[in-house]
Amino acid sequence: MKPLPFSDSKTEFDQGVLMRPSERKYRRYSLKYPVHLQFSSGNVLSELDAVSVNVSVGGMLLESSSTIPKDTGLTFVMTLKGGRILRPIELVGKGHVVRVENVGVASGFAIAVQCDSPIAEIDTHLASA
Repeated sequence: MKPLPFSDSKTEFDQGVLMRPSERKYRRYSLKYPVHLQFSSGNVLSELDAVSVNVSVGGMLLESSSTIPKDTGLTFVMTLKGGRILRPIELVGKGHVVRVENVGVASGFAIAVQCDSPIAEIDTHLASA
């Protein structure tokens, strides 16, 4: 069975189970914000810049020109800015990569990150944005 693409807004393929949006644990926000990632690659600390596609309290889907292996632990800084946000807000967290897909030459890679603990601030900041 071929997984559904990340861009499908009606359903999602997650760990072999087709999920409807109403079955998701957390509400998702369709957001495009810069995200800076740090992770270990062998004995080297690597860094990668990405852009969020969607974000929830429990994780995020990112687009990047480079990939990170599945199951890699990482830290991230997402910078919320623009719109009604007067000053940039940095959300910092830890998580791990749960899925990676090559989405083509122009788009690069889709990287799904599950947070180790909920991004509790996201609902507060986005409700006012």
